[in-house]
Amino acid sequence: MPPRKVAESPGNLSRPATISDVANLAGVSVGTASKALNGRGSLRVETRRRVLSAAEQLGFQPNKAAVALNSGRTYTVGMITTDTIGRFSIPLLMGAEDALGAGEMSVFLCDARDDPIREQYYLRTLLSRRVDGIIVTGRRTQARPPIGTGLPIPVVYAFISSADPGDCSVVPDEAGGAHKAVDHLVGVGRRRIAHITGPEHHHSAAIRAAATEARLAETGLDLVSPPLFGEWSEAWGRQAVQILLGTSREFDAVFCGSDQIARGAADTLRAAGRRVPDDVALVGFDNWDVMALACQPPLTSVDMELEKLGRTAADLLLAAINGEPAPGTHTLPCRLVIRDSTVLQST
Repeated sequence: MPPRKVAESPGNLSRPATISDVANLAGVSVGTASKALNGRGSLRVETRRRVLSAAEQLGFQPNKAAVALNSGRTYTVGMITTDTIGRFSIPLLMGAEDALGAGEMSVFLCDARDDPIREQYYLRTLLSRRVDGIIVTGRRTQARPPIGTGLPIPVVYAFISSADPGDCSVVPDEAGGAHKAVDHLVGVGRRRIAHITGPEHHHSAAIRAAATEARLAETGLDLVSPPLFGEWSEAWGRQAVQILLGTSREFDAVFCGSDQIARGAADTLRAAGRRVPDDVALVGFDNWDVMALACQPPLTSVDMELEKLGRTAADLLLAAINGEPAPGTHTLPCRLVIRDSTVLQST
């Protein structure tokens, strides 16, 4: 009987190791080596261990295309967003990539630009590329119609939610974030609190305003005036504070529905000789560092933890891909980041 061919040692290989090299070193057939490496087939524990040890010695890296073909997966995920400027989708993408990268999965980002036709085009494109799943996101948190029905792959909605309760959605607890802002202001001794926010028809503006009023009522307080609805802009923040200053109602704190509004509010308060936080404490929402850190003084703000939201969405998508879907709406807590706009600095 001719002697079995001995594979080259790891140090002698002048090329990337192949599965044939692994099989030779382990003394098994290529088919047996493939089964051991892919966790398939009924093999003896000793045989599987020997193959894995040979693969480690040779530094064997399986061919990704072959693995995908054998498993029926492409190890890719699509992300469709309507957030053109990336304010919310980029942090979500970073979080999703953190979670998916551990499984060596790649993400295709598609910008639908609030165009239903473009969105459906990207959906068809991703399906044709045989992605393993899709994350749908956008710049608004209100529920939206499902991106499709009867899709062959799982879909998770992140930041936004699906109007279908049978879908899987991951959203920030905006009401809880507003509660934390109010609790903080009351905790630092503020009792005459105003609220300035975005358009009244906007889901986030309505949720945050209602939660603010409800939390104040629980502490026996009322807003100094009805919520001031306007735009998500610095210009509206400046105008709204002028409105407040023009009334006879005194206020010692302003909770703003966004950091942009709060930065504009800070400008007008400073111009009017109102010191922040000595005379008026100021809180924003979003913890957008471009705004919060550039505000004078730096802005206390509610952080929706978008990267964590992205990681959670990716984890739920991976579970669904692996046959363990988690339908329904998953709500994640917000975090209050305290800075100089609400806390007096000791001298």
